[in-house]
Amino acid sequence: MHQGGRRVKLSIVTTLFRSAPYLREFHRRAAAAAAALTPDVEFVFVNDGSPDDALAVALALRQEAGNVQVVDLSRNFGHHPAMMTGLAHATGDRVFLIDCDLEEHPELLPTFAAEQDRSGADVVYGVQDGRRDGWRARLAAKVFYRTFNLLSSDPIPENVMTVRLMTRRYVAALLGHTEAEFAIAGLWARTGFRQVAVPVVKRRKPTSTYNLVRKVGVFVTALTAFSSRPLHLVFYLGLLIFAGAAVAAFVLAVGSLASGQQPAGWPSLIVSVWLLGGLGIFCQGVLGIYLAKVYVEVKRRPVTIVRDVFPPLPAAGERRAA
Repeated sequence: MHQGGRRVKLSIVTTLFRSAPYLREFHRRAAAAAAALTPDVEFVFVNDGSPDDALAVALALRQEAGNVQVVDLSRNFGHHPAMMTGLAHATGDRVFLIDCDLEEHPELLPTFAAEQDRSGADVVYGVQDGRRDGWRARLAAKVFYRTFNLLSSDPIPENVMTVRLMTRRYVAALLGHTEAEFAIAGLWARTGFRQVAVPVVKRRKPTSTYNLVRKVGVFVTALTAFSSRPLHLVFYLGLLIFAGAAVAAFVLAVGSLASGQQPAGWPSLIVSVWLLGGLGIFCQGVLGIYLAKVYVEVKRRPVTIVRDVFPPLPAAGERRAA
């Protein structure tokens, strides 16, 4: 739930992690885009334990502009939990969620608002209009989306982006999800309502904070948090192996009785042992991941811990008058 205070027409929510070089330009461009819609705007900056001086820049913008709320987390909790925390502190009738590294252009806001007004959708979101990554990144993305949507009951759009404009009722419903481990794209899809995609050209940065390990972690979390089908697949895989082993044993027994000789093949035996042993460890790993999710969820720990909240200030002119 948002943290009190008066309601505004529009909230612009973003998270900060190594964001200091982009933050001033982001604020300038986003404020200009918002001015075309309404003067009643607030910014919600969530400092996700940024190791640079992003927090200091955000606090300076708060002093200069006034309409900036800064939520300072006690440490780095991750991009997705930080976004949910920002949404919980937003008070706008409409909420514009966007990354502040300028890969997603703040000028998309009027376009999204026009589409929302035209379609009556609760969510207007961006999807990449053709990925401009290398072939490895494109292949990895395709594998992720195809695998997730094959196994999940809540499919997500391919190449979905963070940038989106949401109504208050959709944000309230989204915040009703209280699980500790999640992939936010799955929550966006699961929340439902009418959602409209808009193709968007995404600018590429030379480096990214999402390395291979983090990407694999997101994939595992997304898959296990939104689908129980891998557990069913483990059962059917075991059943298939049992049936195959039973058929093979029957064939070997019949062949041995017919020829009067014991079947040879130590190499095949060793390969079978390694194959079944590895498969058993893999299946135990799948079960272990789900057990770990249950272990985390039943603790009911907070998704993030807020160290400080710096609420918006009166406009500069009002402060001088006071």
